Amino acid sequence: MSETRDEWTTQPSMLMRAEEIQEQIQQISGRDLQLWSIVILVVLVLTAGLLALTIPNLVWAQKVLHVEQGYLPQLFFGLISLVLLFNIYLLGQKLTLNATRRALISELVLNERLESLSLIDPLTQLLNRRAVNVLIPREVARANRLGGSLTFMTVDINRFRSINQNFGNAEGDIVLSGFAKILKAVFRGGDLVFRHGGDEFLILMPDTTEQQSEYPVERLLKEVEQWNLSSKKSYEVSFSWGVAAYITGTDYAEVLRVVDRKMYQKKHNLTPVF
Repeated sequence: MSETRDEWTTQPSMLMRAEEIQEQIQQISGRDLQLWSIVILVVLVLTAGLLALTIPNLVWAQKVLHVEQGYLPQLFFGLISLVLLFNIYLLGQKLTLNATRRALISELVLNERLESLSLIDPLTQLLNRRAVNVLIPREVARANRLGGSLTFMTVDINRFRSINQNFGNAEGDIVLSGFAKILKAVFRGGDLVFRHGGDEFLILMPDTTEQQSEYPVERLLKEVEQWNLSSKKSYEVSFSWGVAAYITGTDYAEVLRVVDRKMYQKKHNLTPVF
């Protein structure tokens, strides 16, 4: 229970950090705009100063000002020094902002990678149980908003505990990874396939009715049968499943209970093999 709680507290912290990084990047973009505004203002001021120095007679408040020729080199040198110092300052600020921006973007990319990895089961490369509470509410909200069909399917490998007991956990991992590959091959790219438990899988099929879900079930049965023939194992892999459609506006947790109940009814009707 503590491990599960740690996993769920990690997810919000990742999202909060990503938002903070994006806000900091926006602030840096604002500072970039400020620097460019300062550059434009200084250029205008220096241009006005240079024009004033190059004009020997400048009329100001009905008085004629005459600039001594001997002071011109000193004035030009002072202006050039100011320009160089200002450019050095701007360059330093720009380098600092760019370095900060690169660091923030790298952290944001790393944060997104960690967030993505935290939703993937390392053995099967399917979405894990944590992803259920992250992705399913999103699809349910979409179905409620658009009024589209949404079907849940639960799949459980039959007698998986016997496979572990008789052939070892390593063989059980081979079965799980092989079955996960079959699931990814059978279901569409828009379907969400989760490893919901040890040997239990959950599939969410958007824009699919309960009747339409019979087609992937038939394909899954054929693919598992083909896997048994090609693997030449001393045991055969089979599975039980349950399917139920989501009703718009209801609690999807009730649909999960329905598919689990249907699946376990099939499992209880199995005859022992091992």
